[in-house]
Amino acid sequence: MKNKDFTHLTTDGVHMVEVGDKPSLKRSAVASGKIFLKKKTIDLIENSALEKGNVLTTSQIAAINAVKSTSSIIPLCHPLPVTGIEVSFKVLNDHIKVIVSVNSAGKTGVEMEALTGVSVGLLTIWDMVKSVEKDVDGQYPSTSIKDIRVVEKNKEEIL
Repeated sequence: MKNKDFTHLTTDGVHMVEVGDKPSLKRSAVASGKIFLKKKTIDLIENSALEKGNVLTTSQIAAINAVKSTSSIIPLCHPLPVTGIEVSFKVLNDHIKVIVSVNSAGKTGVEMEALTGVSVGLLTIWDMVKSVEKDVDGQYPSTSIKDIRVVEKNKEEIL
């Protein structure tokens, strides 16, 4: 028996919402987020001068893997037939913006996939720069991840 207030809750616990009767549509979502870093760290990233390797390429791979794994890490999230993923960056003086675009042909939206890709892409950048981002006291004075959000969501009929 379904609880009338929540789509994923029942009187017996939880369930994955049935989407089988919904039409398959072309769906897309774009999400973005920012990581704030020291200018010196951003310069190292832009010049591929960090010991761990190319930060942005590694972040792209991590974001793509995260998109493909979203249903494994977000409870009750449907596995989706993802048809395309784009990961891009805007590198500015005090932060790097990660933008993830996801496309699918399916019965439910892809915003969770885009958000997961952005989150893991940002965390990967942090992981790769943490050794140079610390100050003399071993703190991360300027490093922060902010503004993770869906910036666009679309769906259209499959012809």
